Amino acid sequence: MSVYESYRRGRHSVTRLVVHLFTTKYRRKVFDGYMIGQLREAFESACEKLDCRILEFDGEEDHVHLLVEYPPRLSISVLVNNLKSTSSRRVRFLNAHIPRLSKSAVLWSRSYFACSAGGATIETLKAYVQGQKTPE
Repeated sequence: MSVYESYRRGRHSVTRLVVHLFTTKYRRKVFDGYMIGQLREAFESACEKLDCRILEFDGEEDHVHLLVEYPPRLSISVLVNNLKSTSSRRVRFLNAHIPRLSKSAVLWSRSYFACSAGGATIETLKAYVQGQKTPE
């Protein structure tokens, strides 16, 4: 894919909006490799409905990172809320033990980290996310 093919072409705009996202509630070590796969499926499903594309995804026992390309009409807060709610429902449904890991049944923190990918190349960010150590 050429550089120009990676841009989103709309009726009145050409964009390449990419955001780097996320963490878990209190960064508790709740994820294993199987759950990381479940999260990937949930995030992919949510992104498809929102007309977004996951460029990279990986995580560790206590957090995940997403690099997401999104359309200009979608606010980052709406994107994050959809990703959190979809993934939380899926992971909780498939892993009944998660609510017992904390006093609250909350998987994700209410806050989130979002960073524009403009300060570094996409390749640098992809390499960083790929460097996450998925738990066994």
